[in-house]
Amino acid sequence: MNYAKYCGPQRLVKALNPGELPPPGAHLITPWLGYTHHGLYVGDGKVIQYGALKYDFIRKPVEEVTIGSFAEGRAVFVVTHAQECFDARKAIDRARSRLGEKQYRLLSNNCEHFVEWCLHDEHRSFEVETALNFPRWFGERILAAALRFAKSELAQRKSRV
Repeated sequence: MNYAKYCGPQRLVKALNPGELPPPGAHLITPWLGYTHHGLYVGDGKVIQYGALKYDFIRKPVEEVTIGSFAEGRAVFVVTHAQECFDARKAIDRARSRLGEKQYRLLSNNCEHFVEWCLHDEHRSFEVETALNFPRWFGERILAAALRFAKSELAQRKSRV
């Protein structure tokens, strides 16, 4: 599961076995189209999720769905958090307080931001942070390569003189 590489040791990821249900208040993820979809397990086979964007223009609300609807046939993983989370009841109450909300924003209010807020009172998305840092990371690599090349060229010119 690629999600672990985004958040490092702060989050541990474990696959659910077929038919296994997580404990209430569990942070669930499922891989989907190059990213990870997040939800909060509320018990009785139900997950609260931010419905996300469908077809690039239909914004779905925060909704309570079955775990099967959440997974849509994909594997489901439980995320364990290294730092302390709200207890299950409080996290579920927080999630339910936002049912029907339709303010999904990919970079600032997505399904991961939602679950992190439910568990920690912090809007955060490790995947968004990684994506936004990529241009800087890539630029640093290009600049370092250009500097190595320039130093190499300078050294070769000096050796010819």
